[in-house]
Amino acid sequence: QVQLVESGGGLVQPGGSLGLSCTASGTILSINRVGWYRQRAGGQRELVAQKFTAGTYVHSTDNRFTVSFDSAENTVYLQMKDLRPEDTAVYYCWAEIYPTNSPYSINYWGQGTQVTVSS
Repeated sequence: QVQLVESGGGLVQPGGSLGLSCTASGTILSINRVGWYRQRAGGQRELVAQKFTAGTYVHSTDNRFTVSFDSAENTVYLQMKDLRPEDTAVYYCWAEIYPTNSPYSINYWGQGTQVTVSS
């Protein structure tokens, strides 16, 4: 079994910064890609940022958001700055993982964490 467990989130004022983290654990052979998505109230889940765990390529939809990965801890981070009320959403971490019992990669999701930007 593979699990992604998120931490962080909460209430932040407009213009503030916040960090999220997500740790993968379980029967993991390797992790190919990691990232973060978000879902605003009434909206669809949308990509925030993702990266390959090897190399430096990063795809981010907004340069206020920075995704990083610590391979020693199997932990993906999202650093957010200059937050706006429209960034209020549930944030989900995602990882494309090769589990030890499968030749194929599988997409795994964290449980989601609420980020609220409000004064």
